[in-house]
Amino acid sequence: LVSVFVILGIFFTSSIGDVFGTIQNFIVTSFGWVYIVSVAFFLFFVIWLYFSPFGNIKLGKEDDLPEYRDRTWFAMLFSAGMGIGLLFYSVAEPILHIVEPRNSGMDNISIAKEAINLTFFHWGVHAWAIYIIVGLALAYFSYRHDMPLTIRSTMYPIFGDKIYGFRGNLVEIIAIFGTLFGVATSLGLGVMQINAGLEYIGIMSVSLRNQIVLIVIITIFATTSVVSGLNKGIRILSQVNVGLGAILILFVFITGPTVFLASSYVQSIGYYMQNLVALTFQTDAYRGVEWQSMWTMFYWGWWISWSPFVGMFIARISKGRTIREFIRGVLIAPALITFFWIIVFGNTAIHIELFGTGGISQVVQTSVPTALFVLLENLPVTFLSSLLATVVITTFFVTSSDSGSLVISILSSNGNPQPVVGLRFFWAILQGSVAAVLLLTGGLLALQTAALTTALPFCIVMILMCYSIVKGLRSEVRTTKLIEDTKINENEPEETSINRTKILVDNIFRNGGIKK
Repeated sequence: LVSVFVILGIFFTSSIGDVFGTIQNFIVTSFGWVYIVSVAFFLFFVIWLYFSPFGNIKLGKEDDLPEYRDRTWFAMLFSAGMGIGLLFYSVAEPILHIVEPRNSGMDNISIAKEAINLTFFHWGVHAWAIYIIVGLALAYFSYRHDMPLTIRSTMYPIFGDKIYGFRGNLVEIIAIFGTLFGVATSLGLGVMQINAGLEYIGIMSVSLRNQIVLIVIITIFATTSVVSGLNKGIRILSQVNVGLGAILILFVFITGPTVFLASSYVQSIGYYMQNLVALTFQTDAYRGVEWQSMWTMFYWGWWISWSPFVGMFIARISKGRTIREFIRGVLIAPALITFFWIIVFGNTAIHIELFGTGGISQVVQTSVPTALFVLLENLPVTFLSSLLATVVITTFFVTSSDSGSLVISILSSNGNPQPVVGLRFFWAILQGSVAAVLLLTGGLLALQTAALTTALPFCIVMILMCYSIVKGLRSEVRTTKLIEDTKINENEPEETSINRTKILVDNIFRNGGIKK
């Protein structure tokens, strides 16, 4: 099916572009509220799970230890979870919210505060809560109950052995499509920005043809990385990403309005927390969905379509951590770093626009991918910083592509954590092809539509996933308590007791829990 889409996109570019526009209008008009309610539920579900007694349950056996140190774990989380998109929008989104404010009639300072707050909202805890649900479900059912590392495994408490038939196949297909188009959306954004960076440093002009060439070149590097596996190419690239990204953000922080950035970071987090609930349930019922369709609904669709990839990836690297440790690490730490990134880049741009030479808003309205490089023009050593930014975007591009290819390969090989090289190669090439077709058939609109469309069915899967998580955890807790209450022999050796407990827990869990 994906191959057919690629072929149709190449030969019927204009027609496919028109179809994308029609699909997006239908989804945001008819189902936009579904995204709003679902994402709100996901966030509150994660918070409830964190404070529940289930938080002490380990994602793995009781003696399993984390495979990666916290620093390496976080680097891989951040690279997979945000990456290219944050580089693309951290300058552009706040400026666009200033150019076209959501609420008219405010003064410039209030508009600037609201611009940062909306950007926080779109990139904050809601996105990571979505990732947590998929990642936690995969890790729990796979590492604690020895099921395959596949999306269908997370449905076992609901469907039982039927997950190995049509229902399970349908869930896997939805997850693969979501991952493929979600990653392709990010790759499309990334290559547009890489092209803008190369033009700024005088290497390559901006054009659709050049963007396709860049996709081909970078996909080759991504394919090489994914073939080398998780512990070599992907792990090393993730650490390189974070290292180079740290250099870039520190450069902007130090050479930009440092005191203003530090002060606004603290203030903006407070303002974000103060308005979080109201923004979470905002559907613009009285004003129309035009703004929501371009911003909040697009982001929620993007994160949901991206979640099989990120969820699988963070599950793969999170074995041995408790549910509470997992939620705390994935929800809070990446969000705080994301907020700092947005403040440094977004508020530096706002400071230039409001108190400096200005001019960023005019450029951003013409070309969103150039926003970051226009910002760097206002800081010292522009050529070097622009070159560094281009390298950072490229490494994030490669990491997103190879991580996505690995995840889709795992999904399409029944949860094999080490899929064959040929399969990884195939999905890496196909990802690049889909990104190229999306650019050909509509650019940014096509990328947004792809995210929204593939997210809708997987949103339903995620709601079922939440129910399945609770059902599985309750079955395990009840079973363990029953075993403790009916211990066979007080003098039973500890090892025998542990083995018997594990067997009973797994057997009863897989048969739908304890029944009275």
